[in-house]
Amino acid sequence: MSLSVSTAPARTVSPAWIGLALGAAALVAMFWPECSAAVRVWIDSTAYGHCFLVAPIAAYLIYERRESLQGLTPQPVPALALLALPLPLAWFFAERLGIMEGRQLVALTAFQVLCLTMLGPRLFLAVVGPLLYLYFLVPFGAFVTPALQSFTAWFIDAGLTVLNVTHEMNDMTIEVRSGTFFVAEACAGLRFLIASIAFGVFFALLNYRSPGRRTLFMLASIAIPIIANGCRALGIVLLGNLLGSAQAAAADHLIYGWVFFSVVMLLLVAAGLPFRETPAPAPAAATLPPRGNDGGWGRAWAALPVLLCAVLGPAAAMALGTIAAPARLVDTPRLVAPEGCTLEGQPRTAADRAQIRLDCDGRVWDVDVQVLPNRVTGGALGQARGAMLGDIDTEDLDTKAMVGVPGWQVSVLRQPLQITGVGTYVDGAPARGGLNQRIALARNSLTGTAPQPVVIGITHRPGRTVSDAELQLIVGQLQRFVMAQPDLAEESERLSGR
Repeated sequence: MSLSVSTAPARTVSPAWIGLALGAAALVAMFWPECSAAVRVWIDSTAYGHCFLVAPIAAYLIYERRESLQGLTPQPVPALALLALPLPLAWFFAERLGIMEGRQLVALTAFQVLCLTMLGPRLFLAVVGPLLYLYFLVPFGAFVTPALQSFTAWFIDAGLTVLNVTHEMNDMTIEVRSGTFFVAEACAGLRFLIASIAFGVFFALLNYRSPGRRTLFMLASIAIPIIANGCRALGIVLLGNLLGSAQAAAADHLIYGWVFFSVVMLLLVAAGLPFRETPAPAPAAATLPPRGNDGGWGRAWAALPVLLCAVLGPAAAMALGTIAAPARLVDTPRLVAPEGCTLEGQPRTAADRAQIRLDCDGRVWDVDVQVLPNRVTGGALGQARGAMLGDIDTEDLDTKAMVGVPGWQVSVLRQPLQITGVGTYVDGAPARGGLNQRIALARNSLTGTAPQPVVIGITHRPGRTVSDAELQLIVGQLQRFVMAQPDLAEESERLSGR
């Protein structure tokens, strides 16, 4: 009797999977500034802390579809790499305009094109929901904060009017009998809204199959937190009016807000669960599609065209950076001390900045004047403005335009107290802000012929808490100093060497 032993062929990793993994690693290396900037936002901003859960959630959604993925293998389609052709231009425009979220969205889109090219349409469409969910890795949405602030302030005003509570409304400030409330950026509800949308999409992908139900639940996850945040803010004002203390009502309101938000999400889930749809049945073994040929190593190189397209944008920006002249402060700033103020000593100067100390009736102000390269983009200009505020949590800032002084903003941080005025001058004129300003900076960065932008920061740190009346006095002192200067736009041109 003879015995024969048959062995099943060893399973090997498909070259397409290897190409996809290596391509994804290459994209991370190419777009490392975008990746690291996103992670910093996740860490620093409470509005985007949930982003750490996005990748694990996407992986779970793919795992949850494991039965329907049986029998499907990667089928690379090199021709689909042509979809990456617009990406370098889109990335370059976003980089010149200083829109980091745009750069991050382009980088993630390059990953999506890579997945489509290496997996093939059939497998890509089978996991398209989890892959598109990865777009929540991008910390976008901050641009809606002013609109959310306006809605919250309007909701409080309308609610107090309906409830017949005596109050005064002035822009984002609400005055009631107990004191004054201000609808700051942190109170706009962005952190609740972004987290709710991410959760709503996850819940819809997990529990619904029909596009209609998914869309309705996603819309509910947008509308409900906006309205709920208005109710929360109105409740804080009403509680302050009842207690007779605005400070007591506002204490730890963000912590209470998260508790309130959690309850709202639980109610949203409870409303959505009755409409849950059963998962689609797994295909029978006899009807499984054939595995087919994944194209071998020949098609595994389909990742290369995607990578070559993706790298063109950063390469162009790097080339522009090599020809940019460094910023240079051509002279010492000429500042005028208003009545009651004195400039202490001589300015401390460096290649691109000068610092001086101002004493106004015993209050010390630190003045910082910085010039930037003439090829600077809107993003770098924004970073320079933010650096004038120091290492603080900008979500807790109350920022307003300085009355009567174009190009200037006043930012107040309550804990610890810090008052900072920041002025920006571009092309020898006060910065207008907005998209038009970014477009002008992008044009200047290409030509290199414009004068160097100038950023001026003036900061006072009392080291103690002050009353609202004293705070207004300090802000007025700051404004008097700025208005006492003869012509800061002309001074900015002189400092930039124009």
